Amino acid sequence: MDIKAQITKIVDTITNDKDLLKQFDKEPVKVIEKLIGVDLPDDVVNQIIAGVKAKISVDKVSDAVDMLKKLF
Repeated sequence: MDIKAQITKIVDTITNDKDLLKQFDKEPVKVIEKLIGVDLPDDVVNQIIAGVKAKISVDKVSDAVDMLKKLF
């Protein structure tokens, strides 16, 4: 399984669905396994969750920086 590709796919799906994003904040394991469709070992799920959270955070920071650039 290409974890990096799965993270990108999951981030795209989650960020385009506000309800899914809220559910991910509450139950990340459940959302990840639902989107992937496979019951994964805890260490793999935790890697994916960490990657998704990091990517979402980076995307939010990037969006904020872009908004600031527009102001100045």
